[in-house]
Amino acid sequence: MNTYFTPGPTQRFPTIPQHLKNAVDEEIISIAHRGKGFQVLFEKATNGLRKLMNIPANYHIFFVSSATEAMERIIQGTVEKNSIHFTTGVFSERMYDFARDLKKNARQVKAKDGETFTHKELIIPKTVELACFTHNETSTGVMMNLTDIYNVKKSNPNILLSLDIVSSAPYVNVDFRYIDCAFISVQKGFGLPAGLGIVIVSPQAIMKAHALQKKDINIGANFHNLVGMLYQSQTHEMIETPNILALYLLGNVLEDMLTIGIETIRKQTNQKAKLIWDFFENNMSKYSLFVKNQDIRSPTVTVVEVKGGSMSLIEKLKSKSFIVGFGVRPEYKEKHIRITNFPAHTLEDVKKLLSFF
Repeated sequence: MNTYFTPGPTQRFPTIPQHLKNAVDEEIISIAHRGKGFQVLFEKATNGLRKLMNIPANYHIFFVSSATEAMERIIQGTVEKNSIHFTTGVFSERMYDFARDLKKNARQVKAKDGETFTHKELIIPKTVELACFTHNETSTGVMMNLTDIYNVKKSNPNILLSLDIVSSAPYVNVDFRYIDCAFISVQKGFGLPAGLGIVIVSPQAIMKAHALQKKDINIGANFHNLVGMLYQSQTHEMIETPNILALYLLGNVLEDMLTIGIETIRKQTNQKAKLIWDFFENNMSKYSLFVKNQDIRSPTVTVVEVKGGSMSLIEKLKSKSFIVGFGVRPEYKEKHIRITNFPAHTLEDVKKLLSFF
């Protein structure tokens, strides 16, 4: 059986097989999405997210198909004209590209690959409505300093702030007082099958969506905008026929994580990350960590440059049943490997992987 250290879909959370069996036994995939049974599933998942990630009671939680969809919904719902995007890699650039596709006046501030921004570089023009940050860039392994991001909101309280936590949740400890929109994909840190995204939205962001709608500005079709999603979520339902199985699995995995405890999960993540970093720092004749500065290095996604090329190593690891990710940009695809470190990866998994290097 393979062990997946890929950036998503990744290694399944260990309790998934039992939950899948229970879902079949309970006929979960056949229940009505407008009935009490689904409402219970919806409420269990949202309550679990609030408890695990300390999401305020007045913030709204929506479910979409993916984090990529979440990017589009957020831009449509909160930007009339101007957004700014601080990008640290391919995936943070995706939201910038969406803003341009939606004909917004989108400005990009781009960091060098493997680097991030100083707090002095986080300047917000007065015309900006939405400032977009990626906490953990999955393509480069860079993690931004949350305090610097919060300070942007503190200095500019009237703007909205979006935070991509796709590959850092549930590890990341977000202070949502300074975040208006955050989004997640469950196939990474939650170890679930792909096909479900989570959007967390502040009252201020909802007010902006209503204001744009009143100005007759397109915030997305009725089934696909923040106002419509809010209306349906108030009855613990979703606009479209949803991925009921994914929501069931999410609610149960959240329950499992709450039993383990989020502080334990964070402690274990840090322990495994140190093991990975120390190994590659002690084997620099063959490998080098792409993010040199440990202060901005992601504990959940480590990017390693393989001297002489990465493709043969990826195949050798695969022959030993270890699946790792490759580089994202064309210039890195055959040079990099990406190793994830999510709650589904045990310390023993990490030790076995490293032994094959």
